[in-house]
Amino acid sequence: MPETRRGVLYGIAAYTMWGLFPLYWPLLKPSGAVEILAHRMVWSLVAVVAILAFRRHWSWFRTLTRRQLLLLTLAAITVSLNWGTYIYAVNSDQVVESALGYFINPLVSVLFGVVILRERLRPWQWVAVGLGAVAVLILTLDYGRLPWIALVLAFSFGTYGLVKKTAQVGSAESLTVETLVLLVPALAYLLAIQANDTATFGHHGVGHALLLAGSGIVTAVPLLCFTASALRVPLTIIGLLQYIAPTLQFLCGLLIFHETMPASRWIGFAVVWLALSVFTYDSMRAAHTSRREARRAPTLEAA
Repeated sequence: MPETRRGVLYGIAAYTMWGLFPLYWPLLKPSGAVEILAHRMVWSLVAVVAILAFRRHWSWFRTLTRRQLLLLTLAAITVSLNWGTYIYAVNSDQVVESALGYFINPLVSVLFGVVILRERLRPWQWVAVGLGAVAVLILTLDYGRLPWIALVLAFSFGTYGLVKKTAQVGSAESLTVETLVLLVPALAYLLAIQANDTATFGHHGVGHALLLAGSGIVTAVPLLCFTASALRVPLTIIGLLQYIAPTLQFLCGLLIFHETMPASRWIGFAVVWLALSVFTYDSMRAAHTSRREARRAPTLEAA
């Protein structure tokens, strides 16, 4: 099988698993969002350490710099905020709003490029960002409040991606450091609620305990599939595949959890999808132009 096709399949697998997350977290009730988050941190570490042990890949740890450790600590904080908010959203029947967060995440990443990395946007990118702002305004009027779940998810994941890009550490390796950073507070919280008899782990049957432990595998497997995809396919393809996850989340909220979607909310989402269409069109056009110029360069040099 060609490497590109394999990469696309890995990407589809990763984003499909992420898109179906809303079906997993409700299975962990009556555990609360914070307890689930703490278990996810602990069991994710177990999963990635097992993967690294299987690969016998430990030498990378000695090459980490102080700067990378600080960046991965920041990444750990932002991803825990993202995970906790997402689990809360799903278990409080706000799946559609959580999907909105991942729909607008690419626009937030573009905004970070302008504000933090001092990148210059192309005109159509400005149009996409402007439409995204209009959509947030429409949905704010619809909800009667800022769609804070969507905004927290979009900005925390955008920050996480920016920090990870700056740190330049592999996915399994960085997740190991991130979960190590989070291990002490997570274990402290779990021990505290066990001592107070408010923990659910071990008190609701073996199946519930296995599902909580399985949160580590659920976290690690799609991440590894995503890494395998990113190594094999161009970023333009990854950019298209990333919409699989929020689309599936949106459909879960609409069709499985039967969340309400008044007309004004449909309008807000329609504007978001229009913004993403403009953004995707511009990205594909820019990538096509770059490839065409790259093909022309050797010809011009030979002339």
